[in-house]
Amino acid sequence: MSSTEVEVTSSPVSSSPGRLISLDVFRGITIAGMILVNNAGDWSHVYPALAHAEWDGWTPTDLVFPFFLFIIGVAMPFSFTKRLARGESRGKLLRHVITRSLILFALGMLLSGIPNFNYSHRLILNVLQRIGVIYLMSGAIYLFTGVVAQAVVAVFCIVLYWLLMMLVPVPGYGAGVLAPVGNLWWYVDKVLLQGWHYHAEGILSLIPSISTVLLGSLTGHYLRSQRSNIEKAAGMMVFGNFGLVIGVIMSIWFPINKLLWSSSYVVFTAGFALEMLGVCYWLIDIKGIKSWSQPFLVFGSNAITSFFLSTLAALILDLVTVSQMSPAGEAVRVSLKDYIYHAVFSPLASSYNASMIYSIVYVLLWYGVMYVFYKRKIFIKI
Repeated sequence: MSSTEVEVTSSPVSSSPGRLISLDVFRGITIAGMILVNNAGDWSHVYPALAHAEWDGWTPTDLVFPFFLFIIGVAMPFSFTKRLARGESRGKLLRHVITRSLILFALGMLLSGIPNFNYSHRLILNVLQRIGVIYLMSGAIYLFTGVVAQAVVAVFCIVLYWLLMMLVPVPGYGAGVLAPVGNLWWYVDKVLLQGWHYHAEGILSLIPSISTVLLGSLTGHYLRSQRSNIEKAAGMMVFGNFGLVIGVIMSIWFPINKLLWSSSYVVFTAGFALEMLGVCYWLIDIKGIKSWSQPFLVFGSNAITSFFLSTLAALILDLVTVSQMSPAGEAVRVSLKDYIYHAVFSPLASSYNASMIYSIVYVLLWYGVMYVFYKRKIFIKI
């Protein structure tokens, strides 16, 4: 299955007619961003742009995950339409969606469980698990609805979530609380995931996350239309700006907030994703300016593999320990990551810069690994 068929797969980049190389590149930019922000050298010294906003507001890091979900949606009209044209039934495609969702969830649980697979107070809905669940729901909606219905469902989920957060009272706190403690999002997780989940986006925010994917699918429909390439690029920029403005206006009442996956955050980040894809589309698919995009194409062709392996390697670096001498002259055990960081990177620059350099080198290391995969045409499908 090609990467324009189901976006959560990793597969080869080809020059097949109608393929959006810009979408592969945008996916690669997003995956490189994920690896960068998830692998600081020293978590005590991270530039604000490379860290999530603590609560309300946003940083560039807060754009990465919604971008990936948006890209999943953009790919659906290309992939599913092609397969339906080959005679595959919607039921068969739904089974593919279910299978891939289960695999993504299982891979996520594997990463969350390392090293002892005691899931008490672990993040049950970490990145891959959330992608799996959201892909299952949005994929099913896409397969059995049309364009208008998908737009209606996207808006409905945004509005429904807003109403739930504002109107449903939380015992002991009341309705409309948007602080970290006492809001409906917090209460649902507290009740349903007691002993499992301790932070991140949680269960209730799956509702607006569906909208993020469906807004991407509407973009995919737009890109498959008979409009000219210039009109498509211009349209993405116009709608992108519209999303940014509307998202900021919405944030007056429901602040932009990644952890809540607030309704304003959905609209704002979808607008930002449209802008990014529009720029990539204009540069690559219209102007043919591609030389800059090769590293991102490499990441984009094995997206889930890049994320999974880089995350697994980071876990191993934290778990493996080595002996070193403390300033007091005693032998102590430290993680292999800390040993490498303090031996190689810490002397290079100030704490913040050294931490950032480690992140960049880690991305480049995985670019090298994925480049070998790419050149040898190894594209791991999920």
